[in-house]
Amino acid sequence: MHPVVVQVTQRLIERSRPTREAYLAMIRGAASAGPARNGAQCANFAHGVAGCGAQDKQRLRLPDAANIAIVTAYNDMLSAHQPYEDYPERLRQALREIGSVGQVAGGVPAMCDGVTQGEPGMELAIASREVIAMSTAVALSHNLFDGALLLGICDKIVPGLLIGALRFGHLPAVFVPAGPMPSGLANKDKAAVRQRYAEGKAGRDELLAAEMQAYHSPGTCTFYGTANTNQMLMEVMGLHLPGSSFVNPGTPLRDALTAEAARQVTRLTPQGGGFTPLGELVDERVLVNAIVALHATGGSTNHTLHMPAIAQAAGIQLTWQDMADLSAVVPTLARVYPNGSADINHFHAAGGVALLVRELLDAGLLHEDVHTVMGRGLSRYTQEPFLEGGGLTWREGAAASLDESLLRPIARPFSAEGGLRVMSGNLGRGVMKVSAVAPEHRVVEAPARVFADQLELVAAFKAGELERDVVAVVRFQGPRANGMPELHKLTPYLGLLQDRGFKVALVTDGRMSGASGKVPAAIHVCPEAIDGGPLARVRDGDLLRVDGQRGVLEVLVDAAELADRSPAAVPAASVQGCGRELFGFMRSAFSSAEQGASVFTAGLEALR
Repeated sequence: MHPVVVQVTQRLIERSRPTREAYLAMIRGAASAGPARNGAQCANFAHGVAGCGAQDKQRLRLPDAANIAIVTAYNDMLSAHQPYEDYPERLRQALREIGSVGQVAGGVPAMCDGVTQGEPGMELAIASREVIAMSTAVALSHNLFDGALLLGICDKIVPGLLIGALRFGHLPAVFVPAGPMPSGLANKDKAAVRQRYAEGKAGRDELLAAEMQAYHSPGTCTFYGTANTNQMLMEVMGLHLPGSSFVNPGTPLRDALTAEAARQVTRLTPQGGGFTPLGELVDERVLVNAIVALHATGGSTNHTLHMPAIAQAAGIQLTWQDMADLSAVVPTLARVYPNGSADINHFHAAGGVALLVRELLDAGLLHEDVHTVMGRGLSRYTQEPFLEGGGLTWREGAAASLDESLLRPIARPFSAEGGLRVMSGNLGRGVMKVSAVAPEHRVVEAPARVFADQLELVAAFKAGELERDVVAVVRFQGPRANGMPELHKLTPYLGLLQDRGFKVALVTDGRMSGASGKVPAAIHVCPEAIDGGPLARVRDGDLLRVDGQRGVLEVLVDAAELADRSPAAVPAASVQGCGRELFGFMRSAFSSAEQGASVFTAGLEALR
């Protein structure tokens, strides 16, 4: 094992010992009690099985039949989740064939950040993760189950499902993906149309045609944003079947993997003889593996919020510094859009997760001796699924990349380090995804232009006010201010300024997209402006230094002068309409971005 990986893992274990021990005691107590149906009063049991067929009712009266909860994020407005429409019946049938039962225990909401970009609904995105976690808990609270199948793919949905399921960590659980849509319009061509539209050189008809060629069918969007990062992480954490993340929907292999997920979760139940509860599986080593894989692929910056929140749910205290220390020693092995021109289907075809895991294991950067849903040992995830003689089987994946322009061996990485930089200085702490930023653009020292939201920046761009070197400061965008919407609409405008030869950077207490691109962006800055953080004291014309090479984020103003300034007034932004008023209690309870922007942090800390 690489010494830094060992060091980070060990300090994570030591730091988390009190909360992890309390968490394990909680789930072990629940496991020893068993599902409530074993001793349920007749009325309770009857309510729980009233909707089942006669055969399933009879099976649930037998102690050796497993009952599997299906928690689904299906809706047919999200292309990624539309394939889930018939999954419950597929899963129930696969379970019946082995003498078990499946029940849809509940549904969770699933909003699409792509639909809500720049709209009021985007302000509900982070809050939706917490709602999904709570909805998962409600689904599992009936306590009639021996295991769970979790159906979710996209941005906040997978983290929310996992946070909720970890609070029922005495149950085995398997995530069931649905796969990416086939490749459409090349990502670089889509980005070019967006930039031309921002310049006024392309009309709305051309823009809409390009977008609909890119996002064209059921399945996950094909760029390497938060959704596909989720899928890669679930596989490397051993929560998917090996090789299942990026098999396209509606194919025979996809259908076979779905049925096998139902059979496999049953094997992990007490009745199946291989009892592997989720909360025991997701330990410190598994989380370190996830962070290593995140860095090696240049994954979504949103996981600097999600991974600490997921860790907290398992009683583990993961920090940005842990993530940064791993980034310093993990090489970048993949370039998938926005880090390169290829999409996730190309990544999968070049060797995909199986080759990535092989390379990282061989380099001593991943813990091999971990639990997975396939048993002990991560080396199982160097294999790929195939159909053979009408049945599902696995064999060793590619031994070498089939396209080194997008997936490279450890001996020839794209970069000697990972894609994440923790930024710190007199403006607070934030993160930057440097894997998509060319080295010559990673250090910017320029005057600030301060905005209260992204629409102000767009207006200034269109008025010609940003044709210069500039550090755009977009503040009052943190979780406690307005729910931390993504500021993805900024990307084309800032990219255009950079293309015109200006030095450009973004500093914000908000989020960028999981597809954060080529402009250096110090994001998730905390303390956030609404809490009186230093961003609230920055003024137009202040010289800012954003140094993505050394991780420096500072305003070049005398410390005494900065301290004497009054914080900017909180803008009178509306938090009414589009349901935002319902989430006021959450905004006031959110932790800092570094703690996961979670409303659960305080409650989970109470385990200590």
